[in-house]
Amino acid sequence: MTIDKTAIRDAATVIVLRDRHTSPRVLMGQRGATAAFMPSKFVFPGGAVDAQDGAVPLAAPLTPLCAARLAEDARPGLAHPLAVAAIRELWEETGLILGRPGDWAAPPTDWRSFAATGHVPDAGALQFVFRAITPPGRTRRFDARFFLVDADALATDPDDFSAASDELSALQWIALDRVREFDLPFITGVVMAEIAAPAQSGAPPASVPFFRNDDEESLFLRLNGQPASE
Repeated sequence: MTIDKTAIRDAATVIVLRDRHTSPRVLMGQRGATAAFMPSKFVFPGGAVDAQDGAVPLAAPLTPLCAARLAEDARPGLAHPLAVAAIRELWEETGLILGRPGDWAAPPTDWRSFAATGHVPDAGALQFVFRAITPPGRTRRFDARFFLVDADALATDPDDFSAASDELSALQWIALDRVREFDLPFITGVVMAEIAAPAQSGAPPASVPFFRNDDEESLFLRLNGQPASE
């Protein structure tokens, strides 16, 4: 079966923030020079949602506000697999664990290495802060949701990247005021400009920016989803 690589795929990106109140830094790595999508660019960990992600249990779910904003203008049930994908991609690309101690009955193939650490994924600390759709004409297109998480929520040493895959190189903590010195994708620069202030405050943003691109126009929208009442 031929896969349409230009079809828009749901994806999750994770912005890990460290020392937010003193000298805030974010975790980034560099994509390979031969990568089909954003070669050589410095990016946050992230990637497409996998088919197995929807069946992976979470030790703690997303907050109601986060889930409500994700559900706005999205197909039903997508919030859970997006959160799972965010945690999986963070693990695969950096070796860092967002989870809590626990056992798995039968982890999916993509989760066996994570499960072997004795943790189950925990989405409680993820904060939905940005959404962007890759413009038409690119080799890959994603409907990417960006999540912010404090490094204090990690279950592992934030400086230990020994379990990371080779998808990102030069993993490092970059000061917020130096991020623009690196070779960034356009959208990453937009994200950083939007989230810099809320990232340091720690409070959920009043609304989530949505940079929407389709064949006819580009729109900058705001997602204000409210959690369902109890």
